[in-house]
Amino acid sequence: MENKEKLNVGLIFGGNSSEHDVSKRSAHNIYDAMDKDQYNVSLFLITKNGIFLTSEASKRVFDGEPEDKIVAEELPKLDMNNPLAPVINIAKSDSIDVFFPIVHGNLGEDGTIQGLLRLLNKPYVGSAVLGSAMGFDKDITKKMLTLAGIRNTRYELLTPQTAERFTYDDLAEKLTPTLFVKPANQGSSIGIHKVSSTAEYISALEDAFRYDDKVLVEESINGPEELEISILGNFHPIASVVGAIKVPAEDAFYTYDNKFVDASQVKFDIPVDIPEALAQEITKMGLDTFKTLGLKGMARIDFLVSNDGVPYVGEVNTLPGFTNISLYPQMWEKSGISYTELIDRLIQLGIDEFDHQAKILHDFKPLDPKDQDL
Repeated sequence: MENKEKLNVGLIFGGNSSEHDVSKRSAHNIYDAMDKDQYNVSLFLITKNGIFLTSEASKRVFDGEPEDKIVAEELPKLDMNNPLAPVINIAKSDSIDVFFPIVHGNLGEDGTIQGLLRLLNKPYVGSAVLGSAMGFDKDITKKMLTLAGIRNTRYELLTPQTAERFTYDDLAEKLTPTLFVKPANQGSSIGIHKVSSTAEYISALEDAFRYDDKVLVEESINGPEELEISILGNFHPIASVVGAIKVPAEDAFYTYDNKFVDASQVKFDIPVDIPEALAQEITKMGLDTFKTLGLKGMARIDFLVSNDGVPYVGEVNTLPGFTNISLYPQMWEKSGISYTELIDRLIQLGIDEFDHQAKILHDFKPLDPKDQDL
């Protein structure tokens, strides 16, 4: 059998966000699942202050050496007078065939790193700049879904300049007595609060504005559980089975601690036992959301379902977690796609999208009459 040349994959993790450590856990799971007979894997850590380390230094952190120690050793080697110093190590990675960014949150999911990889003219896994940016910003996501006629939760958008116009009582009357306060650009339930009084609302706003200048105050949907679906593909995406998250009764919602600190009391039901009509509606809404936002590669889409069985799109995650308890790979496992095969498909989708984009013209070229349809 002819030996197939291995692909050189650059796994990017870490990042300048509150999800730095989550990203490191996701990267370990992806690395472990990758078929080393198919891939040579290089690691690139983005430090907490947004600087790419060399592959060698990143591997040391990945293998368990203290990150602060490695960073202290590596940063003096960079000429910080050079404005490109933070990205110089990734820019030198000519041998990489395709990048797999698993950088959650700020600078990872918001289109920033996707723009960098496009400038480097390298294939990468996941959505492009615009899809990533829209999917990360909850306000823009909801505006796009509303324009497309896809049901989502009602909300009001607050900024530091407008927040004083909105009282808890006014919002509770307009939306629901129980409200969710969320930073527009943040993930992993960080900065999110469930409130049902003026005091809780004021405290929640103060915390949410620590993470973003746009804050959503959203209605509460009093359903029994949160439902999820995973999407995979580019122009012809497919959907996984529907899964459910059941958090302990004493927890208000699916918090950061539930997700990443102590998930022992969280129950996952995959596939969830729901009416077939509801499963079909969620599947269609998930695929429509993916296409409306122009997403590529992967996304996990969260749904809230009311007590009378009406589903609402809650949030979109364009770089879902790949930790050992993350729902995105779990739902594909239950749909017949193993973790290793999922990684293979995502990498190929990234290459396919790069090849497709390479065929699109960005300057004027007269059409050869021979190429015109008769």
